[in-house]
Amino acid sequence: MAAGSLITPLEPAPPRGPRAMADAPAVGQQSIHTTAFGHIDAAVASSCGSQHDSNEDAHSALGSPGRMFVVADGVGGGAMAQMASRLLVSHLHETLGAHRVDADRVRKAMLDADRAIAQRITQVTDSPGAATVALCAPVNVFASKWLVAWVGDCRVYRLAMRGEPRIELLTRDDTFRYLNEVPPSGGSLDDPARMVGNGATAGASVARHDLACGDLLVLCSDGVHKFVEADDWCRLLRQSVPLARRCEELIALARVNGSVDDATVLLLQRAGLRVPHPRWISRFVGSIRSQRSRR
Repeated sequence: MAAGSLITPLEPAPPRGPRAMADAPAVGQQSIHTTAFGHIDAAVASSCGSQHDSNEDAHSALGSPGRMFVVADGVGGGAMAQMASRLLVSHLHETLGAHRVDADRVRKAMLDADRAIAQRITQVTDSPGAATVALCAPVNVFASKWLVAWVGDCRVYRLAMRGEPRIELLTRDDTFRYLNEVPPSGGSLDDPARMVGNGATAGASVARHDLACGDLLVLCSDGVHKFVEADDWCRLLRQSVPLARRCEELIALARVNGSVDDATVLLLQRAGLRVPHPRWISRFVGSIRSQRSRR
């Protein structure tokens, strides 16, 4: 599909105002996924904002056996936004879960999801629905190399846990401003110009990144990343508390900083097996060090 033929995205639904009840705190979940010589610790938390009656974000179920992780953010308001995000997460897992994930498969899966979501929604209503998305999956058995894909303004960050605290953005927001396009009437330059479900995508952007042992990947919706500064990401993510707790605290901070949108954070941390070296290796290393000290 040519870029010029992309459908302009949905205009945001008008805010409904704060709900009578305060937002319930996000409750995190955590799981472990085994890899060769290590494992991936995963955690997620999601919270419904005050602008919606139900959470329009969606994410991968951590209990599933696969090693692909997705966060999607429904766009446009209403039930169709919620349907779009859930269908997108489900479609990606069904399409890619049984295969080795690569760039071509991910791009095709996004285009297939775009058509499938649009078709499903037309069976229910004439109103459109769509979602933005971020996806991460390891591409080798050690989980040291990862594929990162996205459409829209869900984000993926990488946090190095050694040395100076540093949060690195691995994606770029597909906004009207970044793409130098004119938003629809009532829209903003910082609204997403690409999404899945209404024809406004030509396929996902895809990149590959390394992940050292101990480092973190962060997938999140804009209800979080628009309200958390770089220093706060580093401070909260480097805490010595469970990953699920860190997810909860990031969403709580976004709320304190003014977020009223749905908010989702999914954390992934690569860890190695803590296996003691055989004694002969320890003796060999000790012998080498002793010889060097005599020189």
